[in-house]
Amino acid sequence: MWGVVATFVVVLVLVLVAIGVVFFVGMRTGSPFVRHTVRRFNRAFGNPHQMKTAGRPGAYASVIRHVGRTTGRPYETPLVPFPTGDGFVIALPYGPGTDWAKNVIASGSATIIHEGNPYPVARPELVPVSWAAPYLPAKEQRSLRRFHVDQCLLVRRVEAEKDAQIAEEARVS
Repeated sequence: MWGVVATFVVVLVLVLVAIGVVFFVGMRTGSPFVRHTVRRFNRAFGNPHQMKTAGRPGAYASVIRHVGRTTGRPYETPLVPFPTGDGFVIALPYGPGTDWAKNVIASGSATIIHEGNPYPVARPELVPVSWAAPYLPAKEQRSLRRFHVDQCLLVRRVEAEKDAQIAEEARVS
């Protein structure tokens, strides 16, 4: 009996180690199959769990509210934005082809719920991680380098743009 249990445990551990190696190597090399599989897994299991606390003060993740580019339906997706002077920068570990990123780029706007506060954002722009590095914690930069993530999405707060417009108009007149 114990021999069967021990064999089962060893096989289970080996399978989990193999999955971990495939995940690490696949994400690091940018394997479309692995990235797509991880993205689908996160959408099905990780995101619903993350949404329970996302956007609240002290939560790890924030929420981006966006509108589907073909359906017109509203969606909410958990993500980890990093504040910039006038908006947020968001790492794209799965690349810019995720549904939420394509929706935000297509519509040109979204709302980020960060630390319990809603921030309307606009003018999404793909930027290299090297540009975003000053806004990213060292730990995040190491993770992005490890997995060869090379792009971020930059979005600007709508209020910050209005403030800049008002300041420019005051300067000109």
